[in-house]
Amino acid sequence: MTVLLREAIGDRLRHARTTQRRTLREVSRTARVSLGYLSEVERGRKEASSELLAAICEALDLPLSELLHLVASDIGAVTQPVPTPAELTERAPASASAGLEGGTMVPAVIGNDLSDLRLQPMLTHRLSTSISKPRNAVVAA
Repeated sequence: MTVLLREAIGDRLRHARTTQRRTLREVSRTARVSLGYLSEVERGRKEASSELLAAICEALDLPLSELLHLVASDIGAVTQPVPTPAELTERAPASASAGLEGGTMVPAVIGNDLSDLRLQPMLTHRLSTSISKPRNAVVAA
């Protein structure tokens, strides 16, 4: 899955604005950017210049470096390959084969806190059942 930089930046800008409970109109006025253009940037339709990003970040009280760091983390989380069950088995520690279950932390939603992570279980064990006759079964004659 390919993530476009402009979409990731737009998602983060919109998240910052909505977290602050601010409107597009308010941020566009403060940043001196047209409302329509800011909307296009947030939706990932327009590629914002560095000057425009700096103005929007200033209006949101969000350091540009923090925005770029969060966007880089988001893109890294999405583009990281998910290991196959065979790869997970190869990397599993000895304790995993001793009956302990493990897993891999994967992003459920792009975000910047631990509540956005979910544990994806390792698929290394199989459920086995056996059906046998009850021990003291009474056989009808």
